[in-house]
Amino acid sequence: MKDSDTAAVRNNNPPGKSQSVPLDCCGGLNNVDYSEMDLTPMKELLKHIDFHDSSFCIAVIAIIFNPLFWNVVARWEHRTRRISRLFGSPYLACYCLGFVIILLNVYRSHSMTVAMKAQARWEVMDRTDVFYTGVAFMVVGTLLVVSSFLALGFTGTFLGDYFGILMDEKVTGFPFNIIENPMYWGSTANYLGLALIGASPVGLVLTAIVAVAYKVALSFEGPFTEQIYQERSQRHKHD
Repeated sequence: MKDSDTAAVRNNNPPGKSQSVPLDCCGGLNNVDYSEMDLTPMKELLKHIDFHDSSFCIAVIAIIFNPLFWNVVARWEHRTRRISRLFGSPYLACYCLGFVIILLNVYRSHSMTVAMKAQARWEVMDRTDVFYTGVAFMVVGTLLVVSSFLALGFTGTFLGDYFGILMDEKVTGFPFNIIENPMYWGSTANYLGLALIGASPVGLVLTAIVAVAYKVALSFEGPFTEQIYQERSQRHKHD
């Protein structure tokens, strides 16, 4: 008997027939034993993080608060024009909100740095290759943030659309031709680089929270910004 025939008999299948593997309703293997997954690296990482540390909690609050703040304030301005009337100009109002956002982001970065310094380093990350990988992330992140700001300008970067300061056309040049929302993901790359350079497990967790916060913010910002430009297009058609 051939080896293939022996295998077929062992599996109670006729020769030449492959054994069918049961799939779940989503097309995945339903007999995968997830208990066999090696969670040791994740457990080791979490062992080096004190989730009850005050500096960690403050950093998390700053991370979540920032995009929530500028989205709520900008939408309120778009609906009421209160800030523009208060400052007498939509441009001045946008500059003031942008300055506040910059201060909030500086404080967020400071709070994350404090949390990283307050908690333990992880010897697994404390290596030369990890350090230089972190440097590379920070270089790329800075490039994305700076080039994005230069392409959009101050009002384009700091929600000028919500103040009625609309751009003539969509920006499609670098870095928008290689990645969507380069300002947000460049900032995330900077934080990831900082965590790697500092061999900081808590930095990795905080960076993940930054990414999630940005992802949630974009799910609201993207459609609302498109709505603003659609409204302008419809007004132009009526005119």
